Amino acid sequence: MILVTGATGTIGSGVVQLLTERGVPFRAMSRNPVDLPNAVRADFTDPASLATALAEVDTVFLVTAPPTPSPAHDLALLDAAGEAGVTKIVKLSAIGTGEQFEGAVLGAAHLAAEQAIVDSGLAWTMLRPCGFASNFLAYRPLIDANEPIPDMLGPARQAVVDPRDVSAVAVEALLDDAHNGRRYDLTGPELVTFADQAAILERVLNRPVKTVTVDAATQLAAAGMSTEAIAQVTTGVGWARAGGAAYVTEHVSGILGRPARSFEQWATDHQAAFSGIR
Repeated sequence: MILVTGATGTIGSGVVQLLTERGVPFRAMSRNPVDLPNAVRADFTDPASLATALAEVDTVFLVTAPPTPSPAHDLALLDAAGEAGVTKIVKLSAIGTGEQFEGAVLGAAHLAAEQAIVDSGLAWTMLRPCGFASNFLAYRPLIDANEPIPDMLGPARQAVVDPRDVSAVAVEALLDDAHNGRRYDLTGPELVTFADQAAILERVLNRPVKTVTVDAATQLAAAGMSTEAIAQVTTGVGWARAGGAAYVTEHVSGILGRPARSFEQWATDHQAAFSGIR
């Protein structure tokens, strides 16, 4: 039995879909499990709900996304998993976790959670994906209004990954113990800038997709992000702009036995998501 946390999120929902297609027993955990198959309502801050969700579970797909970066949710799940007799955790982390940049540690919360999982004695796999191609879905209102979308990354190049590939790798790691004890940097097949992605989307949609360079801290503060979260994100942005994320790995293709999907493939496959845009 597999427990999928974050089951309504970008990667978790993909994992749920793939496990369903393969007929693998699982539970889909969410605070609001509306229309989820095999749903269980639970919250990382509620130990009793975690115990219920983990009953008879042996493997966990762990996704946490607190508004302020913290390992607390991961650690709460890890504690409950130990009590429940779970034997394996596959954690969704982030590219660059543990890297040093200008005196700060990238992904410090992820790093603390990763280390706790390693120290727990459970089998584990860490997935560290690059930026998701699907992040562009958040800009649909701006594109619809023919307004420029904010570019915080400027010249930074990264191998943007299709979240469908991340979900597929997660399922392989959940089901195959050959991936135990491995950390995978999950990337797409090519390095692109934010402006490159906008140009690709513009070509696919056959309509303007404009960008405007913005200061990351100012943009995030205007969006209501906490000071601590802004510090974490801007450290990552600075690392990326300095070339930290400018590399491609073969982990996706090696695990899935096919090439990683490009941003253009993602955009082409998701034209319908932008179908309201005229």
